[in-house]
Amino acid sequence: MSTVYVVGHRNPDTDAVVSSMAYAALRNATGDRNYIACRLDHLSDETKRMLAKFGFAQPLRVKDMRTQVSDIDFDHPPVLEPSATLDRAWKTMKESNTTSFPVVKSDGTLFGTLSAGDIASYTLNTITDANITNLPLFNLLGVIEGQIVKDGGVDDTLTGEIVIALPGNDCKPSFSGSDKIVLCGDQKDMLVYSLENNVAAIILCGVTPDKKLLEQYKDNNTCVIYTPFDALKTSQMISLSMPIDRVCATEGLVCFHLTDYLDDVRETILKSRFRSYPVLDENEHVVGTLSRFHLLRPRRKNIVLVDHNESAQSVPGLDQAELIEIIDHHRLADIQTTQPIHVRNEPVGSTTTIVAEMYQESGVTPTPMMAGLMVSAILSDTVMFKSPTCTERDRVLAERLSRIAGVSMDEIGRELFDASRNSDSSAEHLIKTDFKEFHIAGQTLGVSQIICVDSKSMLERKSEFLDTMNMLKKKNGYDMILLMLTDVLIEGSYLLYIGSDDTIQYAFSMEPHDNELFLPGVMSRKKQIIPMLTALWG
Repeated sequence: MSTVYVVGHRNPDTDAVVSSMAYAALRNATGDRNYIACRLDHLSDETKRMLAKFGFAQPLRVKDMRTQVSDIDFDHPPVLEPSATLDRAWKTMKESNTTSFPVVKSDGTLFGTLSAGDIASYTLNTITDANITNLPLFNLLGVIEGQIVKDGGVDDTLTGEIVIALPGNDCKPSFSGSDKIVLCGDQKDMLVYSLENNVAAIILCGVTPDKKLLEQYKDNNTCVIYTPFDALKTSQMISLSMPIDRVCATEGLVCFHLTDYLDDVRETILKSRFRSYPVLDENEHVVGTLSRFHLLRPRRKNIVLVDHNESAQSVPGLDQAELIEIIDHHRLADIQTTQPIHVRNEPVGSTTTIVAEMYQESGVTPTPMMAGLMVSAILSDTVMFKSPTCTERDRVLAERLSRIAGVSMDEIGRELFDASRNSDSSAEHLIKTDFKEFHIAGQTLGVSQIICVDSKSMLERKSEFLDTMNMLKKKNGYDMILLMLTDVLIEGSYLLYIGSDDTIQYAFSMEPHDNELFLPGVMSRKKQIIPMLTALWG
């Protein structure tokens, strides 16, 4: 089974982060070793404190669940370096049943691409132009299975026009000049003529070298090579001795990275006409190739949603992912699936409570550090058991987990909510720390919650909060923005808002003043704020 990403909601709170981590750990502990906990955005100071306290690193951050190149079963053809011969490239294509592949440098990065068409085009051109330039001698000897029988002081490369030694109508050789590479059979007169003309090289095709004759011309500069092949085959194979860097395409290349999204890949491919496209990793190393047919049935990412089931709060690209499970404690919203999936939605105060029950049902005990982290998530989402969403199940499981972890819930609670009094944080940072977007009866609203133990100090920043909320409302096109300053000690929330005064008055049956309203006993966004607005607008 491929990787499964366990993802909480946007602007993740402690419960969303911890429930994803705890559930991934549970599935991995029961044999499914491919579950990865993820987060969608920056973590709050509260969450960071709890992760640090119990020794956990931050989960993997994902920004999009759209299908990427890494999700495709692309090809993994062989690759060759630029110095390889066209002969080797052609044989490789036949052996691997491919018509093109990448050419890579010695460090694994892309040099170019080579296709069967490139080889065919070059080979056909040699019919009308038999000249070769700087052909590496090693390449030539390897392809024609040649041996040097007289080096003639030859360099490491050969340059000249390829000719097959044949007599003319007057029985004289049909070639002349020293810039020739002569292919000669059992023709002593042609061999002598070539040596006397000091040609660049002579290739003896299927003929045993006459060492006595060659000894007579030991001082000239002609290189003599023996090959077991006949002249016709040798002439054909010489062109295939050329290194592929002379033939392969190196400019205007189109390649993709593993992280590229298929939406972008399709658009690029539609504008080009290549047979295949190199795929590169994060280090620019070639890891394969993809073609148009790979895009027909891409493999989607598998995903589990925790602590939400609303598309507006979920990961971008969810429509391109394969949703296989939802674990949540919120109202059912608008996420749709193409096939039945596992859904566990229960009326408790924390998603982590549900995950803790799943540990019990599976007969798995979380590690002490994980148990401590799960306690912090339950306390955070139930506001130290004072939220109206809190149930007896939350209390029982939190106590059980605290015993496993060997921690005090009162101590963890103080650490949780003291973190919200960070006076150094900007108003925008505090508002966005626990911010959720809702769509109700055609209305779009954002609701933020700051849990604290000293709401008076927070209210001193009221004008700063309202200015920031007004900016966010205009920037994102919200109909209304609410900020809950939830005080654990007085068990109530100060509600700041940007939007309609009448909406607030009718929804909560209280008259607001200066964009502010105190709601005694109101501790929960999802159970006491959203239902009131839903009833009003619905």
